Amino acid sequence: MSLTRRDFLKIAAVTGGAVAATTPVVKSVLALGKKPVSLPQYVPTTCEMCFWRCGVIAKIVDGRVVKLDGNPIHPNSRGKLCARGHGGIGLLYDPDRLKTPLINTGARGEAKFKKASWDEALGIVAEKMKKIKENYGAESIALLTHGTISTYFIHLLQAYGSPNFAFPSFALCRGARDAAFEITFGEAVGNPERLDLQNSKVIVLIGSHLGENAHNSQCQEFAEAVGKGATLIVLDPRFSTAAGKAKYWLPIKPATDLAILLAWTNVIINEGLYDKDYVLKYTYGFAEVAQAVKEYTPDWAEKETDIPASLIVETAKILGKNKPHILIHPGRHTAWYSDNVQRQRAVAILIAILGAYGRPGGIYLNPKKKLEPVFLSEKDYPDHKPALNKGKYPFAGEEGVTHEIVRATITEQPYPVKAWFTTGINIMKAMPNQIDTMKAIQKLDLLVAVDMMPYESVILADIVFPECTYLERHDDLFVLKERALGVSIRQPVVEPMYDTKPGWWIAKELGKRLGLSEHFPWNNFEDFLKKKAQAWEIDYSELSKKGYIDFPESAKPYILSGEDYKFKTHSGKIELYSKELKEHGFDPVPKYTKHEQPPEGWFRLIYGRSPVHTFSRTTNNPSLWELMEENVAWINAKIAKSIGLKHGDYIVLVNQDGVKSNKVKAKVTERIRPDCIYLVHGFGSTSKLLHKAYLRGADDQQLITRYAIDPIGGTVGMRVNFVKITKEV
Repeated sequence: MSLTRRDFLKIAAVTGGAVAATTPVVKSVLALGKKPVSLPQYVPTTCEMCFWRCGVIAKIVDGRVVKLDGNPIHPNSRGKLCARGHGGIGLLYDPDRLKTPLINTGARGEAKFKKASWDEALGIVAEKMKKIKENYGAESIALLTHGTISTYFIHLLQAYGSPNFAFPSFALCRGARDAAFEITFGEAVGNPERLDLQNSKVIVLIGSHLGENAHNSQCQEFAEAVGKGATLIVLDPRFSTAAGKAKYWLPIKPATDLAILLAWTNVIINEGLYDKDYVLKYTYGFAEVAQAVKEYTPDWAEKETDIPASLIVETAKILGKNKPHILIHPGRHTAWYSDNVQRQRAVAILIAILGAYGRPGGIYLNPKKKLEPVFLSEKDYPDHKPALNKGKYPFAGEEGVTHEIVRATITEQPYPVKAWFTTGINIMKAMPNQIDTMKAIQKLDLLVAVDMMPYESVILADIVFPECTYLERHDDLFVLKERALGVSIRQPVVEPMYDTKPGWWIAKELGKRLGLSEHFPWNNFEDFLKKKAQAWEIDYSELSKKGYIDFPESAKPYILSGEDYKFKTHSGKIELYSKELKEHGFDPVPKYTKHEQPPEGWFRLIYGRSPVHTFSRTTNNPSLWELMEENVAWINAKIAKSIGLKHGDYIVLVNQDGVKSNKVKAKVTERIRPDCIYLVHGFGSTSKLLHKAYLRGADDQQLITRYAIDPIGGTVGMRVNFVKITKEV
């Protein structure tokens, strides 16, 4: 008898532990007098190679991770991993990893560091924090953060007396979507999004590159829907991977997406194709919307978008005739221009009038179970000054808008910011206008970076704390709001390498030196996880063995026919017309706004993702670097021919402010509009400590020197930059 790999995975899904030494394989080896072969262990955990946080089963042989597979019972992986998920091993064993605490001995950015002990590095940071608090107040310390580590450092800063933290993922990515859906439906669409793709008859993607932004379970359901014959409509100036699966590719002029959304709404209402019963029972403000969209005819939209009016009408009718099984993808990176929230409001309104919210094939409902919060500490936080992180934007989320902290650091208004912590974020590759970011950094008395790799932001730091990878640590439990509520665990599959530590340990130890021990009452983070599991009536041992536990009774994905469903808005209904927006001086129904178009000889810079990379965080990963070493600049074939440019030629892009990119290869193609140039985001690293990624490809963020801020939610539109091409390399 022999055990196959499939047998091991079955065992791992149930036990999560090592195969017993008395298996038939070991017995037969011992009987032959041979040295026993070390059998693999299989340990479930949760991936953090991107925000999707798939369930993972790690295969360990002789203390080394040799394989990662998707956990078959975890809804975000469904037994599969994307390339990035498999790249977790590359991160773990990347020779360029941060290995020990570092103290900067040169100018910021020179990457001149000396190794330090944890005691020395933590002591320096604690003393500087105390001095800043004494001179300026605790609120003069800010946190720019992303990922699981945010939990511990937000807790640390609030315990110290600072309310100033911000997630770039809000202002620069999904904030506009979340604000728009909260205004309209009373709640955000979730993260991951609650999309019932597998039951959709029509799927609309508006600049959403499914298949390129490889969101695991969503891509699986998308493929299933297409395989079952769902009609796919793609609005995108570039013929993306998803567009290759579409019945309708609408190569829309950038910055005009709102026009086609309003025109679709016009047609669906005028043709009586909306869901009349649903609109009557569950929405507020339909008459106002009907009146507002009268001017946005298909003929008008054709002039704005370059999409023929006949095609706008045809696709609108397809939406109406297939209601409510319609999925208009709300997107993730939705910060494009200055009207991001209103564009996403138009998406939400269209979803609502088609009856696709809380209905099969549309957006399913949150599960009907709530897990009460279990806090890191029961001790109250001290009083503090008003936070900077929302600025003057009334619908900015609790996650804050990062550029407000940058602005306050430069201007020292309304009060000074003298220290930054950056945790899990490469701020130089995330924020627009790197010149302003550098200006802010140079005004700081203290910059601390907590990360795993020596990214651009890390080499600017005064003190560097090396965090161990997700495969080497415990983290807080993850609550998944899929069709049913579930909880997943992250636990170490191997011991931390080098002199690295988990984020929770770093925050706790720093807190101890700041006199905040009462805010960190647990000795080991697993003790806290067990307490949390007990409060939620979860068997921690079972969770550790399986990696994921759900509550199937919590699943209620759809509004039942005729049900008196109450939405979490002021009216209890879907608010097509928003009194809340009007009270703040904004349009209660979206209106079209024109945006500047590129002058002759210039191109709008657009950007996106690669299925094998997570922004700049994986471009040095040994496993993933082999799959994509550098990005390329997509250029329309007619434009390339007119300037004598050939496929594969190296070029330099220059933006409207004279900023030049690193050299980048031209991808000459007919799959992009003539007025655009496209780059995959995250390349062109300037950190010499990243030996594979250094100066490979062009940094789109370097070229984004201008941005437009949405006055509703403070989201930052970065698709407002124009570039031209030069062959000078």
